[in-house]
Amino acid sequence: MTSSKPQVHIFSDGACSGNPGVGGYGVILRSTTKESERSGCEPMTTNNRMELMAVISGLEALKRPCNVLITTDSEYVMKGITQWMDNWLRNNWKNSQKKEVMNRDLWERLLAALDPHDVQWQWIKGHSGHPENERCDLLARLEIKRCKKELADK
Repeated sequence: MTSSKPQVHIFSDGACSGNPGVGGYGVILRSTTKESERSGCEPMTTNNRMELMAVISGLEALKRPCNVLITTDSEYVMKGITQWMDNWLRNNWKNSQKKEVMNRDLWERLLAALDPHDVQWQWIKGHSGHPENERCDLLARLEIKRCKKELADK
């Protein structure tokens, strides 16, 4: 990581009530000088899409190129970006079974969001008492509740 760029740590988590179902995500962005949270929901989605949206939301919030450490509990996101992506791109977005890669729209959005930054990835076990992961999970679950209430009020 280049030292002249700001250092940012992104913690992310996604959740879904039903899969597919109402989904939410939560993100914490932390630099040396400030911390902020982001969250959102979708009325009909999957857990994997919310895990991707959490990371995308964090990266899209950055206003200039940064050194970023992304902490996720999603093996899907972690393996997708660090292990599977090169083959998906080489095989024109086909997976190892020669089928279309699921969530291609979000993977492409993630690649674009990653582009200006120097990024390192860190996987952690979910629901294991990691304070930031627990906070992101809470944000995601609160978004699910909010989204469900909005749907019920319509």
